[in-house]
This record gives sequence, C-alpha cells and structure tokens, in this order.
Amino acid sequence: MRPFRSHGTGRFAPSDLAACGARVVFEDGVLIFHPERIELADDVYVGHNAILKGYHLGRMRIGAGTWIGQQCFLHAAGEITIEEDVGIGPGVKILTSTHREPGRDQPIMAGALDFAPVVLEVGCDIGVGAIILPGVRIGRGAQVGAGAVVTRDVAPYAIVAGVPARQLGERP
Repeated sequence: MRPFRSHGTGRFAPSDLAACGARVVFEDGVLIFHPERIELADDVYVGHNAILKGYHLGRMRIGAGTWIGQQCFLHAAGEITIEEDVGIGPGVKILTSTHREPGRDQPIMAGALDFAPVVLEVGCDIGVGAIILPGVRIGRGAQVGAGAVVTRDVAPYAIVAGVPARQLGERP
C-alpha cells in the first residue's frame, strides 16, 4: 500500500492567494488548499465550512459577485473557472478529475488521474447539493436544480435537474 501524506491544514491568509479582490468574505471554517493557485475577484462570498481545493497543476478562478454557499467542495485539479455573478448553493460539489480504469486486478485508486476543466458562465445558478462532474460547462444564465448530477454541458439559459441532469426547459 502506498503511504499517504497530508495536504496540510487548509488554514490560509488572504495574502496567500494568487489574487484576492476587495470585499471578499470568508466565513468561519473555510479551508483553502494550494491558495497560490486560487484567484478571487471583488465581492466574492465563501460560506461557512466551504473547501476550495487548489491543486499543484490546475487553477481556480472565481469571478466578481460570486456567492459560494456553506459546505461546498470545489476541487481544481483540472481547473475551475467561475465567471461573474454565479450562485453556488450550499453543499455543491465541483470535481475536475477522475481515476482511469486500472483493470479489474487493481484498486480503482491505482488508476492514473484524468483531468478536465469545469466552467460556470456568467450569471448561472447551481442548486443546493448539486454535483458538477469533470469537463462540464454550465452556460450563461443556466439554472441547475437542487441535487442534480451534471455529467454533460448545459446550454445557456437552460433549466436542468435530475440524476443525471436533463433539460426541463429554458429561463424566460
């Protein structure tokens, strides 16, 4: 078995970030890993106990006016770009990597990592507890329903929900 090593405490100072705009709010319990790979624009809110996990390869860019709810988990191994005025509900998970199949005789964790970026375009909204999987782009102004598992791109202004997420309509 491979030895595991700690990723650190996640404690940070705003000056540790690659960029931290004006009027950024970090509620109690926020953890940030690899802060040097994370950029936050002005007026970003990060809720209680959220985890922003940078990665030594990927970057995380969070645009102005974005709201990230409590207990969110954003993992930027394959890069995350969140444009301006995006709402991310409590408990949302955004993932950018997955293990490649190593063969049945090996544990899944032994598979090499594949990386794919996630992009949340301007003004979209991600409902409570939704999961965004690697390689997904959520279009401008789109709405992702609570608890949805998004496995493929979402068109601008689309309304999607379900597991896996499917388009239910469009915003007016």
